[in-house]
Amino acid sequence: MASSRRRPPGRRVWPKIRLLLLVAVVAAGGTALYPVWKAANPDPPELKIRYRTDTPATAAAAKPSLEVFNATGKPLPLSDVTLRYWFTAEDSASYAFNCVNAVFGCSNVAGRIVAMDKPTDTADHYLELRFTEGAGDLKPGANSKGIDVQLFRTDHKKLKQSDDRSFDADKTSYKEAEEVTAYKRGVLAWGEEPDGTKASDEKKATAKTAPEALPAPPAGVLFDDFSYLGPKDPALFKHGWLVRTSKGGPGIENTWSAQGVSFPTAEGSHAGGQVLNLRASTDGTEAGTRQASLGTAASKFRDGTYAARIHFSDEPATGDAGDHVNQTFYTIGGKGSKYSELDNEYMPNGGWGRPGPKLDTVTWFDHKTNDRVYETTNKSLDAWHTVLIRVKDGVVAYWLDGKKLFLSNGKYAPRADMSVNFNHWFIDLPFKGERAWDMKVDWLYYNANDTLSAEEVRSQVAGFTDEGMNYFDTVRESR
Repeated sequence: MASSRRRPPGRRVWPKIRLLLLVAVVAAGGTALYPVWKAANPDPPELKIRYRTDTPATAAAAKPSLEVFNATGKPLPLSDVTLRYWFTAEDSASYAFNCVNAVFGCSNVAGRIVAMDKPTDTADHYLELRFTEGAGDLKPGANSKGIDVQLFRTDHKKLKQSDDRSFDADKTSYKEAEEVTAYKRGVLAWGEEPDGTKASDEKKATAKTAPEALPAPPAGVLFDDFSYLGPKDPALFKHGWLVRTSKGGPGIENTWSAQGVSFPTAEGSHAGGQVLNLRASTDGTEAGTRQASLGTAASKFRDGTYAARIHFSDEPATGDAGDHVNQTFYTIGGKGSKYSELDNEYMPNGGWGRPGPKLDTVTWFDHKTNDRVYETTNKSLDAWHTVLIRVKDGVVAYWLDGKKLFLSNGKYAPRADMSVNFNHWFIDLPFKGERAWDMKVDWLYYNANDTLSAEEVRSQVAGFTDEGMNYFDTVRESR
């Protein structure tokens, strides 16, 4: 029988010694070693962002399209997520954004432009996007699909994107982009900020209190503060607006043109931002006349509160005064026995043989037979005003800056769902010469559920814009 071999005692003890030394080292310097180990072994991200764009470095607008991926095994409420698109502003310009498309609806996308406290070479501002509770949850492993937004200068000059941190002209199809950062309940969860900050356990431990979830927009409400590029902005049409270019009246027939529809910034606007500007221009001939109109594509409005903040004009922006222009905020819908129309018509120089300045508030029953009731307010309105129409239980009430102007009822009430419109047109052409008139609209608000005061409307509008909700529409069409 062969004798068994024994391992030398030194060899048998040495692994234990090495283990004890390792434990001692870890115990003595684990705190210092852990960050090194953690940097080499980071936690997998809870969410990922993919990005693409179809714009060159110089463009009318930045057009990032973003996808949010839920990389966890649990549902991810989109209202927990915040995105930041980092860029460099130019010439102290002001910027705006709008949402063009989202699977869960642009009504659930809010945004704001923020100036950085500590600018870098590639960013001094960021566009921050948030999502309301109405955007819903992402299932485990799911993605949001493309969230298409536009970022643009409010003076409508072209952007230079080559020095924008988040812009990448090479990403024409969706690819992961760490230059677009994402936050979960206020904590950096994806990407790298311009100063080099990345998601880490240390940052999570020192994170500020998570922001409150953004509530879903109220049901039965339309709000728009007119943050658009121009009459051909795809967001304008996605949000349910139509720029009129069709033939017909009122005014000088067949002169409706998109040329008069623009979205400049304007002094006195509620947030120092953009407004809808409707310019009616003429040289005194039919061929040289352009009228302007913007209205909703859908006819889905009837009872409730219609409100708009409007700047009427007593003088032309250019040229001689004296035109019989009509600056109109109105609703219209139905045909025949269902025809319905509610008008606010401001005529600074009067019209149809009646002097101005004057505001006609009119409820129509039959346009063909001129069956209507109205009230005339004879005074200048050359300033910003909050104009309301309230409809409830067959009663229509017209209000100006919180003061009731006129009330109609009985057969003089809407019998059909209507569209909402803003028009600027010439009643006639009394003289030759170039001139142009401007009518501005700061915002539109409609509430199908309640009849509100001007102050209540203004309070709600301020709340929406404070949250970065520059547009939403939750009004359902009749079936």
